[in-house]
Amino acid sequence: MGAPSTDKVRNVVLVGHGGAGKTSLAEAMLYMAGETKRLGSIDDGHSSLDYDSEEIKRKMTVNLSLAPFVFKDIKVNIIDTPGYADFIGDAIAGMEAAEMALFVVDAVSGPQVQTARLWDVAADMGIARTVFINRLDKDNADFEAAMHALDTAFGHRVGAVQIPIGKEASFKGVIDIIRMKAYVHGEGDDVDVIDIPAEYADAAEEWREKLLELVAEADDELMEKYLEGEKLTQEDLERLLGLAIAQGIFIPVFIGSATKLIGVRDLMEEIVSFFPEPTAHGPLSTTDGSDVHISVDGATTVFTFKSMSDPYVGRLSFVKVVAGTLKPNTDLINSRTGKKERIAHVFKALGKETTDIEAAPAGDIAVLAKLNDTLTNDTLSADGNTVFAPIPVPKPQYPVAIIAKTKADEDKLGTALKSIVDEDPLLVLRRDEETHQTVLSAVGDTSIDVVLSRLHERFHVEAELEDLRIPYRETVRKTATAQGRHKKQTGGSGQFGDCWLRLEPNPGKGYEFLDEIVGGRIPRQFIPAVDKGIQETMTHGVLAGYPVVDVKVAVYDGSYHAVDSSEMAFKNAARIGFKAAAEKADIVLLEPIATLEITIPDDYAGAVMGDISSIRGRVLGMDAPRPGVQTIKAQAPYAEVTHYSPHLRSITSGTGSYTITIDSYEQVPGDHAKKIIEEYEKARAEGR
Repeated sequence: MGAPSTDKVRNVVLVGHGGAGKTSLAEAMLYMAGETKRLGSIDDGHSSLDYDSEEIKRKMTVNLSLAPFVFKDIKVNIIDTPGYADFIGDAIAGMEAAEMALFVVDAVSGPQVQTARLWDVAADMGIARTVFINRLDKDNADFEAAMHALDTAFGHRVGAVQIPIGKEASFKGVIDIIRMKAYVHGEGDDVDVIDIPAEYADAAEEWREKLLELVAEADDELMEKYLEGEKLTQEDLERLLGLAIAQGIFIPVFIGSATKLIGVRDLMEEIVSFFPEPTAHGPLSTTDGSDVHISVDGATTVFTFKSMSDPYVGRLSFVKVVAGTLKPNTDLINSRTGKKERIAHVFKALGKETTDIEAAPAGDIAVLAKLNDTLTNDTLSADGNTVFAPIPVPKPQYPVAIIAKTKADEDKLGTALKSIVDEDPLLVLRRDEETHQTVLSAVGDTSIDVVLSRLHERFHVEAELEDLRIPYRETVRKTATAQGRHKKQTGGSGQFGDCWLRLEPNPGKGYEFLDEIVGGRIPRQFIPAVDKGIQETMTHGVLAGYPVVDVKVAVYDGSYHAVDSSEMAFKNAARIGFKAAAEKADIVLLEPIATLEITIPDDYAGAVMGDISSIRGRVLGMDAPRPGVQTIKAQAPYAEVTHYSPHLRSITSGTGSYTITIDSYEQVPGDHAKKIIEEYEKARAEGR
């Protein structure tokens, strides 16, 4: 069944660094709620949520997955997301659909790179945050160290609502700071509720004091009383805790071991008791600036936050119901296409398993199947007029050229790629007409590997990567003149065209053609043919086959034959003349220059600046957007940074991010230009 009402829904997205145990925590909650008969395991390959062949092979989450369960009459929609940087799009999509981001942190490693990155994204998106410190049963797990790291990374509003009983292999339970009770875990999911052991009493009181202090900020009157020395009652605490969490005044930290089921039921209790309802998220913004509040009142409106293809049922659309109630056998209009979509069934999904439900109220999450034209970011509504803003995913910066391995696969490759790209806003596909390549852009090399695997497994298409061709340019640096003369006699009428051309640099102004013919040296009707011949030659280049740019060309003299001259003859003469003049005009190669804005922790600034210098780049400036972080603005040849994503990840241990734009061209240094020209001439000789 779906949720009975909006107030009976909790949407929680699990986010954080890869390997912290997000999927294990989701599997534990499903098991504790009775939704699964055994505890799913990623390592053993029988996870309910990591079911994709790529996930099983790599033993990591690649796709967003849903894990709904009912606990104490509340429907909890757990959204499990990838922790690897290449798949950050699904993590952000999950946050778009949730009101609470639960950051899973490893008790040994503490908050890592992806945790910090997604923490900032959640803050920008305005959703509440909480933390679950996982794996406290492992060697070297340290609760105090983990809390100190969280406080250092995310500020003083992070506070424990549970502290551990025991340490490492002796970790056996948690102390609930909210209710001041201890929960000691036995075999399986057996739990004994006892008074707080004496050795933990002082620590519990210390953490409770911080909890009360922060929660009091949710009520001005109580805060004033608290500052005057009056204690908050248990009733005050429980009344204000949910409000403080929803407003970000207090960020609670839960603890446990997902695989040992310690702390899991306690977390589930707090989810249904204190985590924000869907209405706490506030209104959703539309592209026209209006707001839509989550409410069952009004016409049915849903937002598609994820699309994926299932080999058996076709495309699945994961939707958040924003207004009204979503029911089967209804029609909704896609605001992007203007077309009607028939909603034959409404499903809930647990991993890959779907179950029909009768309805999903506003605030709930549902899955729709076989919609004809609905993609990620699409809005479906009764009137088709509502359009929600797209999910704020980063622009993919890792381009590759992809080709079919065989002739038989060529026709299928385009359709298969489009189907995969439609699922993921962090994949961008384009045809580069200049380099004649199909270019797929992603976040990094791992996501490209997954695409290649899916092409093979889903569509039986074999594809491979080839070197990305850089869009070099050619231009002249001097003024020069040359004659272009085309004469051919083959019996009967011949071909004759003769023109003198003057080339000169025209920096930043593109191509300019001047007709300086006087006295009828070339008849008027042949002048356009000269212009056309020049432009065709410029397109294919002179030095290395790249387009010639920023050149002014004048035709100032020539001759013709009354019988043998034609437009074709003068086009050929112009080609000859342009090439001859270009060779004398000091024609050079230009390369695209990329401007990068690289954001890194302070510790890596020196290494990144040194690396920029090593790739023929230059640093333009630095800025400190926040403490401990530097933004370096630099320029470098695009050829050196097309695959900068894994390179930066290696230099900065995964902590760096960047944006890249191409905004200028500069002359290629002599030794690099020589290599490019030699490769071009070799390819021509081989007929490539």
